[in-house]
Amino acid sequence: MISVQNVAKTFTLHNQGGTSFAVLEGISLAVAAGECVVLHGQSGAGKSTFLKALYANYSVDAGAIVLRDGEQQVDITQAPPRRIIALRQQTLGYVSQFLRVIPRVPTLEVVMQPLLDLGVAREVCEAKARELLTRLNVPERLWQLAPSTFSGGEQQRVNIARGFIVDYPILLLDEPTASLDAKNRQVVVQLINEAKRRGAAVVGIFHDEDVREAVADRLVDIRLSK
Repeated sequence: MISVQNVAKTFTLHNQGGTSFAVLEGISLAVAAGECVVLHGQSGAGKSTFLKALYANYSVDAGAIVLRDGEQQVDITQAPPRRIIALRQQTLGYVSQFLRVIPRVPTLEVVMQPLLDLGVAREVCEAKARELLTRLNVPERLWQLAPSTFSGGEQQRVNIARGFIVDYPILLLDEPTASLDAKNRQVVVQLINEAKRRGAAVVGIFHDEDVREAVADRLVDIRLSK
């Protein structure tokens, strides 16, 4: 599902005299359907940078990132923007540490939107959104309110519901459980394992050791790839 070959990424700080520093050097990785690979390493090792490169938020300086999209293989380092947008709608899901949404849009609409964008009937989208929000213990009284007013943990649960509403073949998870209590961390573990059982390829960062052990098929130490 994912094949990464010799990826390198360097950042240049233009406001600090053009200083450059390498974040990723020679990263190679393969992830199969139904497998969860957890990125491991110290803070600052480049884990989140690598995940953002997999989502094409960051361009890379060298190497290839090939994703399976149905019967096709797409190198996202060479793909045009429209191809990336299509991948994100149907194939490539991403849950970050932070919820970024349009202000004043109700929570239920925020969660439904990725599935609505695929042309799924509204009643089906709403039913799935309600199911996810219930599983993630977001009180129904909040569903018609904008999540920008919620606590950090509540916002993250909305973020997770939005990220899992589409059955993406590839899921990228950047510390999705960082601000959750034990009960809701367990719900996320269940969602990830359900995604694996349906054949999703998952790449994630988890600082919580219990979550990591519950979902990981392999640990990949970014530092060992440099």
